[in-house]
Amino acid sequence: MSELSAENFRTLAEKIESEVGRVIVGQHDVVRHVLVSILAGGHVLLEGVPGLGKTMLIRTLGQALDLNFSRVQFTPDLMPADILGTEILSDENGRREFRFRSGPLFSNLVLADEINRATPKTQSALLEAMQEGSVTVAQRTYKLEEPFFVMATQNPLEMEGTYPLPEAQLDRFFFKVNVDMPDVKQMSEILDRTTGKETSSANKAASGADIIQMRALARTVPIASHVKEYIASLVLASHPDDTNATPLVKKYVRYGVSPRGGQALVLGAKVTALLTGRYNVAFEDVHAVANAALRHRLLLNFDGLAEGIKPDDVIQELVSTLQK
Repeated sequence: MSELSAENFRTLAEKIESEVGRVIVGQHDVVRHVLVSILAGGHVLLEGVPGLGKTMLIRTLGQALDLNFSRVQFTPDLMPADILGTEILSDENGRREFRFRSGPLFSNLVLADEINRATPKTQSALLEAMQEGSVTVAQRTYKLEEPFFVMATQNPLEMEGTYPLPEAQLDRFFFKVNVDMPDVKQMSEILDRTTGKETSSANKAASGADIIQMRALARTVPIASHVKEYIASLVLASHPDDTNATPLVKKYVRYGVSPRGGQALVLGAKVTALLTGRYNVAFEDVHAVANAALRHRLLLNFDGLAEGIKPDDVIQELVSTLQK
């Protein structure tokens, strides 16, 4: 396969977004952030009320990327074996032996619907696969096929009977993306597309091999030392005991962003730079992904939660204060 160029990267990405746009109405920022995560090799946590097209989005991505798609509805009685797979006893030609039957996690695109409804034991099984790219069943390790991407969803309204993800597990998600309600024009278009005679579908725009090449190219994008220092300053200034901490951080943040947040900023900015036609990272690329990369990594204290402070408010103050 010929080496991918920056121009081909952008062309492929535009084709993917165009095909997704044939099915998904609006939600440009959501689609862009999910695509950036895929191309950076990360996973996404989507937060939004039911019915906003989160399942349709990843199914459409599976069509546009010509990849396998699986969906798991997380419930309190879901066990790790239900998603990982299990060993079964088979009888062939008079010989009995255990064989591994893979679960829905053995796919390229996995939708973990309402991840906070499953028990911590099942959540950790999924998050292990996200981190390691492999699963262990009956003391045997099975490698997951690349590209492997998990999009987990959670409903911010119904929290009864749920098991909120611990901070250390939230940190494993590359981006956290908020899915908002559409406006009147978008809602009208959704009704037209979903209640008419014909339904739209996406055509193949790229293959799994293309995604792997695009990921490799993204990592080669140069980033200047002063931009890296800016990202490092953002991460460190999110901690209330740092000398550059902003007023909101000092007053409302209990614990700031981990080094994984800095990694997400760098990789997300590299992909964003390529998507905008540049082969170098600029400050605006960092700003474009800052909220999605950091909002789930900021832990607010009791005062911040009581006063309704949003992590995005803290991030925007950090970005504007440290902006160069």
